[in-house]
Amino acid sequence: MTTAPLPILAAHAAGWRHAAWPEGLEHHARRALLDWFAATLPGTRQPPATLLAAALADERGEGTAICYVDGQRGSARHAALLNGIASHTVEFDDIHRDSGLHPGSPTVAAALAVAQARGTGMDALLRAMAAGYEVGGRIALAVQPSHYRMWHTTATVGTIAAAVAAAVLLDCDADQVGHAVALAATMSGGLQQAFRGSGMSKPMHPGHAAEAGVLAARAAAAGVTGAPDVLDGPAGFAAATSDSTGRWDLALADLGTRFVIGEMTFKNHGCCGHIFPALDGLLALRARHPFQPEDVSRIHVAGYRATAEMCDRPSVRTEQEARFSMQFCVAALLHHGAVRLNAFTPERLRDPVLQAFMPKVSVSLAPELVDAYPRRRAARLLLELRSGQVFEHEQPNRKGDPEDPLTDEELDAKFGELVEPLLGKPGAVKLRELIRRGGELPGSVVPISVPIAQPHEA
Repeated sequence: MTTAPLPILAAHAAGWRHAAWPEGLEHHARRALLDWFAATLPGTRQPPATLLAAALADERGEGTAICYVDGQRGSARHAALLNGIASHTVEFDDIHRDSGLHPGSPTVAAALAVAQARGTGMDALLRAMAAGYEVGGRIALAVQPSHYRMWHTTATVGTIAAAVAAAVLLDCDADQVGHAVALAATMSGGLQQAFRGSGMSKPMHPGHAAEAGVLAARAAAAGVTGAPDVLDGPAGFAAATSDSTGRWDLALADLGTRFVIGEMTFKNHGCCGHIFPALDGLLALRARHPFQPEDVSRIHVAGYRATAEMCDRPSVRTEQEARFSMQFCVAALLHHGAVRLNAFTPERLRDPVLQAFMPKVSVSLAPELVDAYPRRRAARLLLELRSGQVFEHEQPNRKGDPEDPLTDEELDAKFGELVEPLLGKPGAVKLRELIRRGGELPGSVVPISVPIAQPHEA
């Protein structure tokens, strides 16, 4: 491809400020915002957001952006950082299945903070979100799947998506949006190894992406320039983080007619998305061939590369390890019926029944599923019962993917489950209705003050 991608993407993003909404897309943007709050508010009670809120209290700054970790107002960068961290902590944030990007965590954290700081309305926020999702998703498509072998897409490309959303809210023109993208690209980072073991690094990734995105946008709005070939140059973003200088023909295909924010996966399980096909497949198997956990002799899951490399964790000690353990999540699903927030309490992590079941679950790579990733996320299951019966099942997709989306009612139920324990049912309903139908920003009409929790080791 000879046409540079940056000006094309920047012009498209800048156009979101005033263009008419494509039919039905505003509704999808509101669904994404609702899902962001559902994923974020539980994370405001947990480290690392709680630890950082206390550590950075003296850096809050002046402003009207709301940090939902402690309910205080301050600068947009401060709020974007902490809200972005909280949004990725309980692993319920959205996914752009085709690119592997979790756009909501960094994009909404940055956009909402800037919108609150500027006092805009809901429509401006939703437009900025749509622009950030679109540019982020398409840049991720250009560098996948090789990018994901070493890099966390939500940390890297997420920085660019956040910058685009913030730049649109700052009324940047196409040239300035392009500079915001270029500046964000060189400030991005986030390593796979950071979450293949223990530690709290992973939620820091979208928090940093959101904060750096706001910085890049504000710099561009102030006249700071970036390298115009930073995405596709020989030493640019794609070349440095993937196996080529970018698959830009694929990334730019259907630009303006297909929209990332309208093709989101909203999570139905509170764990790593690479485990979802196995969980959905087991639910399908159990519906066809009812069995109890004690009937199981062994379960084998064959999946694509990320499933085999990241989620084969036969033993777990921490909440994060459990959220990335096929063995633990399968045990939790079969014994308790779901993998939601309560699957990862300290009591569940120590449950001897779950611990005894985990060795029955094994994971391997299915080479024929590798090339289809990330557009297809499948799993092949083999279930053997103590009776000697053997059942096989291939799960072609995940509940929540565009082929099997969460309905509005299902998304509302997820929101209620995750938010009502913090805001109470009346507060949760009021926030939900504002996001679904309102014209004001969340936080201005529905103040949210979530008391800061005592820090603890997740």
